[in-house]
Amino acid sequence: MEWTTVETGDGAKLSVRVFKPPASGEEPEAAGDVAVVMVHPYTILGGVQGLLRGMAEGVARQGYTAVTFDMRGAGRSTGRASLTGSTEVGDVAAVCRWVAENIKPRGILLVGSSAGAPIAGLAVDKVDEVIGYVSIGYPFGLMASVLFGRHHDAILKSQKPKLFIMGTKDGFTSVKQLQNKLKSAAGRVDTHLIEGAGHFQMEGPAFDAQMAQRNLRPADATLMKRTCTQRK
Repeated sequence: MEWTTVETGDGAKLSVRVFKPPASGEEPEAAGDVAVVMVHPYTILGGVQGLLRGMAEGVARQGYTAVTFDMRGAGRSTGRASLTGSTEVGDVAAVCRWVAENIKPRGILLVGSSAGAPIAGLAVDKVDEVIGYVSIGYPFGLMASVLFGRHHDAILKSQKPKLFIMGTKDGFTSVKQLQNKLKSAAGRVDTHLIEGAGHFQMEGPAFDAQMAQRNLRPADATLMKRTCTQRK
């Protein structure tokens, strides 16, 4: 694990951690082609990159480089968090550009957890190197939409492949709300429902291994490799 700092266009300094695959052992198919950038939950409710550490370590063990970071106003990063996450979209884009320039993968998979999902979704088409998107507990529900509703269209209209992971007991979005929203989504869209899981349960360490092994790696290794190959 390595630490670095990424500066945004408006001067915020973001604390970034890079989780590299183990040096020994065979890399799985498509490993090295894709870097996985993860966006943490809502800063105002205590979201920090540390919540994603277990998942990032699991992704690295699968053979991929994983990157987490504190958005502005969170953890070790400077700046002030915004209520709607609109300013933080620039943070996501800045980190993805840093990854593209310094790690140089052939593609970036952008993963957002909870409120990090709409923030990441708005950044997907702002960076060419981003080739796919994974949402963990996207808050599509009515109350959450007061804050993040303006972000919905960007990811739904994006042609890039998308995977939406959600617990069937999510208190912010019902399964029906998720399905209704995704009816209008462009491009390839996949969903994975985790039976009986609540919204905040999926942010806990008990689900880290499942997210890394069952969802993020397939998300989709074959698809990601094909997309990366097309970009050569």
